[in-house]
Amino acid sequence: MDEYDLLEDELKGMVGNHYTQVPGLGAVLIKDGKPVFSYCGGYAAFGKEQKLFKADSLFRIASVSKQFTVYAIMQLVEAEIINLDDDISDYLGFTLRHPDFPDVKITVRMLANHTSGLRDGVVYCIPPGYSVRAFFVPEGKFYEDGAHFSPANEPVGEFFCYCNLNYGLLGTIIEAVTDERFDYYLQNNILKELDIIGGYLPGNLSATEFASLGTLYQKKDIGGRWRDDMPWRPVMDFYNGIKPARDTVTMQNPYAINDDPRVYSLENYVPGTNATFFAPQGGLRISLEGMFNALVMLMNKGTFRDKQFLSETSVNEMTKAQWSYDGSNGDTADDTLLSYGLGLYQIRGDSSARVCQHHDIFLVGHTGQAFGLYSGMFYVPGTKDGFVYIMNGEGMAEEDERSHGEFSNNFIWEEKVMDALCHAF
Repeated sequence: MDEYDLLEDELKGMVGNHYTQVPGLGAVLIKDGKPVFSYCGGYAAFGKEQKLFKADSLFRIASVSKQFTVYAIMQLVEAEIINLDDDISDYLGFTLRHPDFPDVKITVRMLANHTSGLRDGVVYCIPPGYSVRAFFVPEGKFYEDGAHFSPANEPVGEFFCYCNLNYGLLGTIIEAVTDERFDYYLQNNILKELDIIGGYLPGNLSATEFASLGTLYQKKDIGGRWRDDMPWRPVMDFYNGIKPARDTVTMQNPYAINDDPRVYSLENYVPGTNATFFAPQGGLRISLEGMFNALVMLMNKGTFRDKQFLSETSVNEMTKAQWSYDGSNGDTADDTLLSYGLGLYQIRGDSSARVCQHHDIFLVGHTGQAFGLYSGMFYVPGTKDGFVYIMNGEGMAEEDERSHGEFSNNFIWEEKVMDALCHAF
């Protein structure tokens, strides 16, 4: 039995119906820029539209989406349309300041590296009829008593706190400077250029693409109780084969106990006012194949299929640590985020965030986790070795001790799949 047989056995064991198993899983291992192993097992969707998990199955990949938003930002930086250190107020059309730091400008860079002093609150994705200003002014519908600002002891530009709303604002800035809807701009300038099939709105997918869209699951009943004895319950992208109307959106707020269930038309949406409903932080639907293409571009320092997609300078800016934990200057998410770039972060092989138990491997990339999905794309800097993976369900609460990693502070699902893939390098 060779190393890839062992890897396949490990991944097969993660697919199932109990506890830390998942309904479907796909992974690709990359060496020297080439796929040397791939595995897809289980189901992308159950029910009358039952679908096997395949390499071209589309899923809402959660926070792996963030780097795609930054790809667009860096293209606009290269075109001298945006400056990373500009005041975001100059792009948003209103003055945005932290009330405890009124003299400190919030910059594009701070949004991308999560040192902006902004916070998610409960709701960070709002309907198209509102401006993002509604998050930040006391009279705003989504002000939440100031919950979208950090405490006064967490200064703007210095203190790290992972915040999805940052990326909703980045998406809004992209719209403001291009006068184009966020999803259209990303489709034409990012996905198309990287030969990636997918998008942000399920209703705007082609018939073929929609047929390959997978569902995200949890084992949590409608009362909020996690139960291993129940079937997988769909929580995202479950349409029973009926495609949503084109140019319509629903809200995507994983922290909201009862999220807004309404469907909103984009017929009268004004680009540059509020891109949060596109979920630039996590709402991209792509496949393992699409993630592979993006990772190869990063490995090749911005080049994709002999074409310069991003400059090497831009890739270096994204992948280097823009913030590093010094013991008190950030919320490290249980010591799993110890440094962060722009839409990507670094994992030291000797840290509490490590993903390989017996080897010291330094990685750059990003994980995704929301609505039951776990995803990741990582590579070893200076090499063309890496991996991508997607899992489309979780069977127990993240607070459950069994969901905690055995040798790291990562979730058990992330630890298992990444440890297995790293061992095969």
